[in-house]
Amino acid sequence: MGKKRKIGVWLYQNGGGDKIQEKLVKKLKEREIHAITGLNLRNAIAKNKSIICTSDKGEEIKMEKLDLFFSYNAGEQTQYQMFLYQALNRVIPTLNSYDAFALTEDKFQTAFLLRQHGIATADYHLCHRDDADKYLLKTLKKWGKMIYKPTDGWGGVGLTKIENKAALDMLMPFLNQMDLRFLYVEKFVKYDNSDFRVDIVDGEFVSCYGRKASKDDWRTNITSGGSVFLREPTDEVIEIAKKAAKICGTDIAGVDIIYDLEKEQYVVLEVNGIPAFATPKQEKMGLDFNNKKIDLIVDMIDRKTKES
Repeated sequence: MGKKRKIGVWLYQNGGGDKIQEKLVKKLKEREIHAITGLNLRNAIAKNKSIICTSDKGEEIKMEKLDLFFSYNAGEQTQYQMFLYQALNRVIPTLNSYDAFALTEDKFQTAFLLRQHGIATADYHLCHRDDADKYLLKTLKKWGKMIYKPTDGWGGVGLTKIENKAALDMLMPFLNQMDLRFLYVEKFVKYDNSDFRVDIVDGEFVSCYGRKASKDDWRTNITSGGSVFLREPTDEVIEIAKKAAKICGTDIAGVDIIYDLEKEQYVVLEVNGIPAFATPKQEKMGLDFNNKKIDLIVDMIDRKTKES
């Protein structure tokens, strides 16, 4: 009889996440995999050769002794957590891997890599802060409209639409105060103010739904006022999402895709390494992919822990 497998879990609890965790733990138990929950690396300490983290039940867990760590909590990642996540990933499997997580947290790195593999993204420019004044104005004149994006932002936070020199002049003092080393901008893509959010797990298509910007905004993110609607993907959209997820090395991904009306092609806006499950409210409106997503994640954890 083999060693009983143990994995660590840190999964968001709001928006129905607590119920998702219950289902995940139950299905893992059916595979004789014990899941230790609430392992937030923010509460961990590293000493000698161990990273010790306290679970939600008060247990002190030596993280490096686990068979796998499943980290799934967007928007709460501190530098300390990521530092420990990186170290832990060198000795045990993690979902997503640290490299994939770090890549998809950075919009420039993601766009650069996707472009290298033939995936269309919005046109972008990255420049050193000392060149920003002259370079960004030149870029604005060429493009007409552009979006300033923090490379490590999420949920639409910090995105700024720049349509003229006056808007750029207002933004620059603010950016200079932030002491940024570089600035990243994307050409504003003319689209119908809606996108496709395509969930991929372990290379398999899980689901697709649409998000539409509010009347007073151009961002489709829910946190920015966007709304969810049922949407069927085309085969092309699914294949683009699968390819983007694979290129980024993500075991779990939510790929945001829009249709560029001028270039008449689908464009990947972002690859999200921690795409949310459907909330109870969204499930009532017909988004019923949670069970399929949980099953695929459990299958993957089962396989990866056997391999390790």
